[in-house]
Amino acid sequence: MPLVAVVMGSKSDTEAMHPTLNILAQLGIDYEVSVISAHRNPEKARQYGLAVQSRGIEVIIAAAGGAAHLPGVLASWTTLPVIGVPLATSELKGIDALYSIVQMPAGIPVASMAIGTTGAKNAAYLAAEILSLKYDKIREAYEKYRSEL
Repeated sequence: MPLVAVVMGSKSDTEAMHPTLNILAQLGIDYEVSVISAHRNPEKARQYGLAVQSRGIEVIIAAAGGAAHLPGVLASWTTLPVIGVPLATSELKGIDALYSIVQMPAGIPVASMAIGTTGAKNAAYLAAEILSLKYDKIREAYEKYRSEL
C-alpha cells in the first residue's frame, strides 16, 4: 500500500519529479503518482485532499510551477504533512513557485523544498524522515543512505 502520494500539477512536471520517484523506490517506500491541477480542476484537488488519508497515504509530495497553488490547496483539505516542490516552469525560473509554496497562511503549513532537482530529491528524503518515525524498515534504509554520504 502506498505511503506517499506524489502529486504534480501537470503531466509536463513528470520529468522534473523523476528524482523523487527514484529515491522513494531506492528507499523501499511505496508511492502513488497523480496529476491534478489546482487551477484547471479544483474540485478534483479538493476530493483528492479529502480522501487521501483514508487510503493509507501518510505524506504528500506536491510539485508545481508558476503560481504553484497545488501544495497549499492539498494542505487545505488534509492534515497530512505536505511537502511542496517548486518547479522552474515559468519565465521567473521557479521563484514564483517558491514564493507561492513558502508563503502559506498560519495554520495551513506546507514544507517547502528548493527549486528543481535538489528540491525534488530532498522532498523524498524528508518524506523518508517523517515515515522513519513509524516504520523501522524505512528508518534503516534512510540511515544506511545517510551513512554512505
